[in-house]
Parts: sequence; C-alpha cells; structure tokens
Amino acid sequence: MSTTVNETERKYEAPDGTTLPELSDLPGVAASAGPEQQQLEAVYYDTSDLRLARAGLTLRRRTGGDDAGWHLKLPVGGDTREEVRLPPGRAAKRPPKELGSLVQVHARGGALTPVARIRTSRQRWQLVDGRGRLLAEVVVDLVSARTSDEGAAADSWREVEVELGEHGDTALLDRVEERLAAAGIRRSTSSAKLTRLLADRIAPGPPTRTGRTAGDLVVAYLRDQADALARWDPRVRRREDDAVHQMRVATRRARSALQAFGAIVGRDHTRALTDELKWLAGVLGEARDLEVLRTRFEDAVAGLDDTLVLGSVSAQLTRHFAPLEAAAHDSAVGALDSPRYFALLDALDALIADPPLTPLARAKAKKELPRLIARTYRRLAKRAEDAHDDEALHDARKAAKRLRYAVEVAEPLLGEPARKYRKKVKDVQTVLGEHQDSVVARPVLRELGAQAHLDGENGFTFGLLSGLEVAHAQRLEREFAGVWRGLGKPKL
Repeated sequence: MSTTVNETERKYEAPDGTTLPELSDLPGVAASAGPEQQQLEAVYYDTSDLRLARAGLTLRRRTGGDDAGWHLKLPVGGDTREEVRLPPGRAAKRPPKELGSLVQVHARGGALTPVARIRTSRQRWQLVDGRGRLLAEVVVDLVSARTSDEGAAADSWREVEVELGEHGDTALLDRVEERLAAAGIRRSTSSAKLTRLLADRIAPGPPTRTGRTAGDLVVAYLRDQADALARWDPRVRRREDDAVHQMRVATRRARSALQAFGAIVGRDHTRALTDELKWLAGVLGEARDLEVLRTRFEDAVAGLDDTLVLGSVSAQLTRHFAPLEAAAHDSAVGALDSPRYFALLDALDALIADPPLTPLARAKAKKELPRLIARTYRRLAKRAEDAHDDEALHDARKAAKRLRYAVEVAEPLLGEPARKYRKKVKDVQTVLGEHQDSVVARPVLRELGAQAHLDGENGFTFGLLSGLEVAHAQRLEREFAGVWRGLGKPKL
C-alpha cells in the first residue's frame, strides 16, 4: 500500500570552500539539531529516452536513511512535488506495478529500466521551534553519481537541500535562502540530482511559441490541455476526487479548440485526433456520469423530509452504484494503459510540436479569433432556436460548451470582455447541463424503484425523486429561455 506526501524543497549549489552558515538564530527558529550522518544509495528508473526525467518526474529505489523504499516524485508546482512511496521489497529489475502505472502517460508502454545510480553521503540538521516542532530540514550532500551506460564515468558534486517541515512556511525558506546566498551557496538550476546528472541528455526542446498570432494562441491552448492530461492521468488511476472530471474537461477543451479553430489548425489534419479525443472523453464519461448521478441522488435524498424516505434507500444506492463505479474505473484505467491512448498522446504531442497551421494562422489573433468565435456562436444559435425536446436541448448544450471553450482560447488576449462573455456562456451551458443530468437520472430512478420492488423493498422514494426530476427539468426549460435571451452575440 502506497503513501503520499507533498514535499516543498529547494536545492542549492555548494562549491568547494563554502560552509553552511548558522541558521538557528533565524526568526522563529528556536534550535538546530544535528548534524545526523546518513549514507544513501538510489537506483533511478526511466525509459531509454528519459521520458520521465524530461517531464520532471523521478522514480527510484533508495536504500539507507529513514525513508528507504520506492519513491515516485510528481511535479505539483513551484518548489513542491508529490512523492508516492512504497516499501523497498526485494531488489527488483523493474519498479512496482502501482508506480509503473502512474507514469504511463509519459512512458507509454516503454520499458522502465535503471538509468543511473547515485550515492549520497549526507549531513542533516533539523530546525525546530520553541515547542520542538519541525520547521525545516537542511542537508549537505556529497554526491557521487553514474549513469547506467557501460563505461560511464562517475560525476561528483556537493549540494545543499532545504525541505519545509510540517510547521514551517515559505517565509522561512526565503530567510534560509538569503543566509545561504550570503555564504556563496546559490540556487541550483536542476530540480533533482538525476536531472543534474543527465542534463546534457535532457536539454530543453525548441522554445515555446509566445507570439500574438491566431496560431500562437490556439497552439498554446492545446499545449495547456496536453499538460492537463498528463497532470490528471495518474490521479485518475488513483481515484482522486474530481480527477476524472478534470481529465475529461481537458480532453473536451482540446477537441473543441481543434473544431472551432479548424481554419487556423488545418481541420483536414486533425479529424482523426478529434475522433480519438471523443473516444477518450467517452471512456472517462462513464465513470464521471456514474459519480454525478450517485452524488445527485444522495443529495436529493438528504434534502427530503425523513417521512418521505421509505426503506433502506442509502443502502440501495450503494448496492447499485458501487460495483458500476468500480467497473467503470477499471475500464478507464484499462483504456489509459492501451496502445490506442498512447497513440493519441503521441499524436497530440506531434501536433503541438509541428502544428499544421494554415495561412490564416499568421493573422493577428485580435482580428481572427473573434470572427471564428462568432461562427461558433451562430452554430449554437441555430441549435438553441430548434431546442424543443430533450435531444435538441442536449445538442444545444454541446454547442454552448464549444463556444465557451473557443472564447477561453482568446481570453488571455481579449481580456475582460471575453471573460464576461465566457461566464454568460457558462450560465447557458450550466442550465442545459442540469437539464441533461435530469434526463439521464429519470430512467435510472425507474430502474432503482423497480429493483426495490423486486427485492421486497419500498420504491416510493425513487418514484418521488423521479417526479421531482420531471418538475426540475420543466423549470430548467423555462430558465433556458431567459439565459439564452440574455446571452446575445459575442462582441469581443
């Protein structure tokens, strides 16, 4: 069973001749305990082309110290990384399956093999407050590192690490950094020992496009969605709250951008990719839809008077949804481990690295994006005018979602007018989304009521909830007319 901790840490170069300055007199620090001596050794695993290291991940098996075992470090942001830990087990030729699964969005089926061995002779100090609580750990490491290439020479260096303790704060890290800088100890350009060792093999790729052309903004948006897929993939596998929803949203955003701006990123070149993004959204949708329904029913039951809840309604909901959600999660993870998913990720990466831009992509974004957003609005308007039944309202909802994401692409450039209009489109989408949830809920409630009857239970509450859903949908249909009138054409 794995455990997870977030670590906030800064690394520093410690050239020969520098010494660790006094830190126990910093504001808030009552004492410094140490130094404690440790001998550590770690074997790092990656694909042959170092996909994990390029993405800022490290996977290792460490011996020595008080946290020996398997460690997977995932970037969170800034100085913080999430560390997933497993016991060391027996010496193994490959990482545990659980950790291997969490890196597949990068490894994509590639074998994870040893790429480096790093030995560290460590001195550790602990900075504590007046109550003996840990504020920060400061270590001085003498590092000897060697890649797994045959005949590779060893590299060695000296560095300082400062890790925030449970009761410390970033202000303390800043004060420590000031003290270190005065002693000639500067921030490292590498976030991990492994990336320093492999620096010449994981050099940064071509610079990110940062211009203001229409093509620049659309490609930047697609890159953000690819990054979101990579960020949420391991969290979906671990069944973290809201992970499926967030990954599905990133998938839909990428697909909507390719559809709405097909005049900029050549639509003929992206149809296969949008089809695959639709497939992925569908795979994730099964798990997400079950989660939404279960929560909807639980909240509805909680809002009823106790006299209207007849029978073991909560238990019936659990019996119905638990196996379905477990199966949907297993199905989603199976899809995320499939060659089809890896091919989708490869295609998305290739598109971002070398986008099939049309001549229109060179136009100024302020001129071209509003024109294409207006076209997306007209698509929604046609569907909204024809939205007289459940299916047509659902089609209007999908068109509203595409418009919302199209405006989102332009928002960094168009500013406040785009932000306000996007929020109004979201209001339309929310009403239609609530309506569609109600449409989906009703047959499930009928099924639950029928099953309650077959089990000798009372199905009254499920029938009541179904009636409430009908009334709710009717109210939403009337509300839609108002929010649609209030939307208006985009004036960006």
